[in-house]
Amino acid sequence: MTLRETVIETVARFHQSGATQTSADPTAIFGEDAFTERVMRERLPKEVFSAVRQTMISGARLDPAVAQSVASAMKDWALERGATHYTHWFQPMTGETAEKHDSFLSPDGTGGALTAFSGDALVQGEPDASSFPSGGVRQTFEARGYTAWDPTSPAFVSRGTDAVTLCIPTAFVSYTGEALDKKTPLLRSMDAVSEQAIRVLKIFGTDAGVDRVFATCGAEQEFFLIDRAFRFQRPDILQCGRTIIGRAPEKHQQLSDHYFNAIPDRVGSYLVEVERSLYRMGVPLQTRHNEVAPGQYEIAPLFETANVAADHQQLIMKVLRETAPKFGLACLLHEKPFAGVNGSGKHVNWSLATNTGVNLLDPKDETHTNLQFLTFLCAVIRALDLNAGLLRASIASIGNDHRLGANEAPPAILSIFLGDMLEDLVDQIARGDLHETKSGGKMDLGARTLPDLPRHSGDRNRTSPFAFTGNKFELRASGSTINVSWPVTIMNTIMADSLRFIADRLEAEVGGNGDPKAVAQNAESVLKEIIGEHRKVVFGGDNYSEEWHAEAEKRGLPNLKDTPAALPELVSDRAIKVFGDFKVLSEAEVRSRYETYAEQYITMLGIEAETLTAMLETGVIPAVVRALNFAGGASAACSQSGHPSQSLGHRITKLDAVLGKLEDGVTRVKIATEALDADHLAESATAVKEAMDAAREASDEAERIVADDLWPMPKYRDMLFIR
Repeated sequence: MTLRETVIETVARFHQSGATQTSADPTAIFGEDAFTERVMRERLPKEVFSAVRQTMISGARLDPAVAQSVASAMKDWALERGATHYTHWFQPMTGETAEKHDSFLSPDGTGGALTAFSGDALVQGEPDASSFPSGGVRQTFEARGYTAWDPTSPAFVSRGTDAVTLCIPTAFVSYTGEALDKKTPLLRSMDAVSEQAIRVLKIFGTDAGVDRVFATCGAEQEFFLIDRAFRFQRPDILQCGRTIIGRAPEKHQQLSDHYFNAIPDRVGSYLVEVERSLYRMGVPLQTRHNEVAPGQYEIAPLFETANVAADHQQLIMKVLRETAPKFGLACLLHEKPFAGVNGSGKHVNWSLATNTGVNLLDPKDETHTNLQFLTFLCAVIRALDLNAGLLRASIASIGNDHRLGANEAPPAILSIFLGDMLEDLVDQIARGDLHETKSGGKMDLGARTLPDLPRHSGDRNRTSPFAFTGNKFELRASGSTINVSWPVTIMNTIMADSLRFIADRLEAEVGGNGDPKAVAQNAESVLKEIIGEHRKVVFGGDNYSEEWHAEAEKRGLPNLKDTPAALPELVSDRAIKVFGDFKVLSEAEVRSRYETYAEQYITMLGIEAETLTAMLETGVIPAVVRALNFAGGASAACSQSGHPSQSLGHRITKLDAVLGKLEDGVTRVKIATEALDADHLAESATAVKEAMDAAREASDEAERIVADDLWPMPKYRDMLFIR
């Protein structure tokens, strides 16, 4: 039985087994394994809970004296759930998470053991800092690093097959205090944008009760599912997370018949298990559906405070990967696992909200009268125009390079989509004539049984990389594997810069809390100036069109098409200044990130190139040789029988030609890979990618003419359609 037949039989048995999508009541299990505010309220002394809550709500520094009480309650809670160990759970610059487990058990001195967990152990850990990417900040002989408890993100219990572990979200810094992770800059940026936003609110007189402005985030996660057996037959998926060779099948997504279609049973059961695991850890998933490409799906959580959302997003990816084998599946999170069909993104929805519950990017009705909202909107426009390259660099990765600009993803030119209503208001601001708000009205659908639908005041634009979507902005250009901490850090920081600019100007004119009429008059003047200078970043049309690319060039918008072009933006003078001004990253920390991400890019490119040559030399080329042998033998037999075959001769010629292309391709990739050099990133990477593309083209040509039973690995049509 072939692998394909085995997989089909396995899938059939699954469907026959009566697997269903039923599950326990999610409200009964939600947050059961999360040390949430509700749990702390029940278990902590009133004064301790009050101190912790003050930290969570207003960002006040936590008194170390309360740590012991929290540690004791957290330990008892975790032990009740079967935990034997605890870990400081952090996000190094690998983009993944990291953890070192320590036991709760300690000898009692009499031959027995007791459980212990001190306040010091809760607040601070000490992992090795030299083995994680640091961009030169730490060397092997400088190994000390620290993890620091983030009390604003709930601890949670992680359940493995036989292990239960208390996970404590933390930041990760070096012995000298430099950030070695994704979370520390995020938390710093949240402080920065909060401080500047409150300055603006004070000017408008709307700061009553506002101690903190939170950056909020909700990230939609796209991914592919294939049968797990296929993954083990594809070295490229095992090593690189994507197919490096492979032809798109004759039918894939052309009919748009997978998008929002019924979720297949096996996938549905898998998603229910994923949801159950995440619910237990307090991750509030809201949406699940089929995506555009066959075998592609999406789940999305509710909005949360940005650092909590970032932690939960890492958990979502982990649970997606770890749950898949239970259902005979493999989860592919790569941005472009299959050439020729949609890739996967992670749409990062971002906004700002006060601790009193006000969304500062909610336009509300009669938006032309909501000058505070328009001020925050114009701050976003200014921030993106001045820092488009920096935000582009935050989503740069080797995987996203395959996706940006394709049919399902926006181009690398970062522009803002506002929709008809807001774009009209921006034009009114530019004219100095702010007087009305466009209304979408209602739609009569023509059938008496159907209700009249309220029409939004603006359409959606799926081609836009940064779109306003009702009461938030959606960064659509980010890739599916990204740790959202990094682009959110950038958005917070550049927004803080714009809000500071506005606050400085208005405070100079009207003071910290001036007369409303004077505030309005001066605010409209500042906003008119901002729109006059930065409106060029606003675009509501087709971002895929060649006309827009030409227009964007005329407007002076950067088009950083790949990672080597984008990464230098991290270390531009402007980036270093804006990070430094708000103490989000020092110059050394910024440069360490450039070094880290450049090294990761070139290392991964080298791995992909070597994987490609190995697959060609040990799989594809032998398959073509076997096909040649069969064709040659058949041709010789025909000639001996007195009936030479011209068709077989043509086939032999085609096979021989493609064999030569494959051999040449292998040689070219090897030569280019040997020349990879981080100091000449763009040039050397381009040479490798061009060589890989040529070798892949030859391999895909071979796949088209080599018999199925000779081809050494599963094809796209199997992986995408056998569910």
